[in-house]
Amino acid sequence: MTALTPHTFLQPDGWVPAKGYANGILAEGRMVFTGGLVGWNENQEWIETDMVGQFRQTLKNIVAVLAEAGAKPEHLVRLTWYITDKAEYNNNLKAFGAAYREVIGRHFPAMAVVQVVALMEDEARVEIEATAVVPEA
Repeated sequence: MTALTPHTFLQPDGWVPAKGYANGILAEGRMVFTGGLVGWNENQEWIETDMVGQFRQTLKNIVAVLAEAGAKPEHLVRLTWYITDKAEYNNNLKAFGAAYREVIGRHFPAMAVVQVVALMEDEARVEIEATAVVPEA
């Protein structure tokens, strides 16, 4: 593992490659964990009401928290998404992909997406927890 490639994607022989996420990642370095972040702005104000807009803002919020630890999007090793509407998610996959690539780029860590009945913030449509590993210098 080098500074340019901070971790190794784990792809068992014979498995069909995962699309848009990694099955697993091996990483070494300083670990960064976020809480469950939602799609409001830095003042806890809701600008977006749709799931894709909130998703984009949530990713921006993750990047801002990572930056506080000197981490970048390419240091992400795991994302756990909690969404309130599976149909809204599935009906907007291209828009989610575009928002993801806009904020994170083409780095796809291990991910899970879970539909939940509700989130603690009533206006939230998505909440994401992130884990990053920053390689030692």
